Amino acid sequence: MGKDKRPADIYLRFLQLADALRGLPSLASLDPLEDRILAFIARAGQEQQRLSVRDLMAQSEFGSPAMLHTRLKSMREKGWIVLADTEDPRRKQVELSQAAWLHFDKLSKCLVQATRNADD
Repeated sequence: MGKDKRPADIYLRFLQLADALRGLPSLASLDPLEDRILAFIARAGQEQQRLSVRDLMAQSEFGSPAMLHTRLKSMREKGWIVLADTEDPRRKQVELSQAAWLHFDKLSKCLVQATRNADD
């Protein structure tokens, strides 16, 4: 790491690069609760866990079932998630959309770039 650089500089550089991504045309932005829900869905997907709407409702941190349904509808309309059919037509599986996975890929590249810039 260069002279007078702090470890926090990497994170701050990452935030700067991630903010630049938000300025590009892509998916509509999420509110803070939707962002937390998205991260939860992403972690479940990464761990190859099937996640249903009912599973999400069991997470009290996301509020009431009505609030969660409103947020899921909003996230689906914004293009962040998809609701897939399961064996039981009454249950829907929640997954990230392809566009959401691409967004995470771009954020990952920002993180790699921020760590590279720290060595300059």
